[in-house]
Amino acid sequence: MKKMSTPRIAVLLGDPSGVGPEMAVKLLARERNRAQAEILLIADRAALASGQAIAGQPLELLRVEHLDAVRHEPGRITLLPCDVLEGPPVLGESNEASGRASMRALDLAIDAVRAGRADAILFAPLNKHSLRLGGLVHEDELRHLQERFGVRGFTSEFNLTGALWTSRVTSHIPLKDVAAHITGEGVADAVRLIDGALRKAGVARPRIAVSGLNPHAGDGGSIGMEEIEIIAPAVQGLRAEGLDARGPYSPDTVFIGARRGDVDAVVSMYHDQGQIAMKLMGFEKGVTLHGGLPVPVATSASGSAFDIAGRGIAQIEGLQEAFDLCVRMATAR
Repeated sequence: MKKMSTPRIAVLLGDPSGVGPEMAVKLLARERNRAQAEILLIADRAALASGQAIAGQPLELLRVEHLDAVRHEPGRITLLPCDVLEGPPVLGESNEASGRASMRALDLAIDAVRAGRADAILFAPLNKHSLRLGGLVHEDELRHLQERFGVRGFTSEFNLTGALWTSRVTSHIPLKDVAAHITGEGVADAVRLIDGALRKAGVARPRIAVSGLNPHAGDGGSIGMEEIEIIAPAVQGLRAEGLDARGPYSPDTVFIGARRGDVDAVVSMYHDQGQIAMKLMGFEKGVTLHGGLPVPVATSASGSAFDIAGRGIAQIEGLQEAFDLCVRMATAR
């Protein structure tokens, strides 16, 4: 039998001004994590020093100077420095320097994947405002990753709480623009994408609930026609393809059955429609997975938490779940 290779995970600190460096250090300090993957830590050294000081957990590091020199030793973390900050990070606020450091690390992680040095990317919480200050021109990091990887098809954030997954048709756009972006093709793409990801994760025949857009799923057309004209026909087409897609369901009740275990995933129409429900069900252990990319890219569902940055109290259950997911999916690849 062929020996299964050890997955190689590129780990990023997230926003240096938030809790990301602290969380990443706490994660990497766990011996079991270092034992199940070869870890390439791509980090600004000032941000890393800050994270180690806050966490109170120094890391055993093997430093390399460039991607071509990356190597691994058992139990040690390989550090690829990407220094941007001119001193310790300013904690507790968005700023250009932290955004540039985040962007630089993200781009190096993409380079590591493209060079065959990483099978997955795990990042501690980023901050989208800092990213934009630091040079991000897309609506979020997923679109940046999509462009850098040359992915032309549909991509979406998946959010996971325990065994329940969600995806969405629209993501980080203003609420006033959502209805105009709901199309039959978009609904179908979102369902197909999460169906394929669940199958790769071991679910043989995913059961997928599709949410409506309007209150009460339009209430027969009296509160909007998107369900009748767009969403229901898309669901019917997916069922004709052989997918177990169901709905559209009323947005205010779809997660009741999902929490009960009636389905494996919910496809929502916009960001908060699914995110509020998922975070209420398990914010501390929530995971965000970027779907549609050539490798797993994941993070915790929690944010940069500027309000507690530097206090040493950040919890890492969600980041641990994201790390474990990256290991499983990278191993399966």
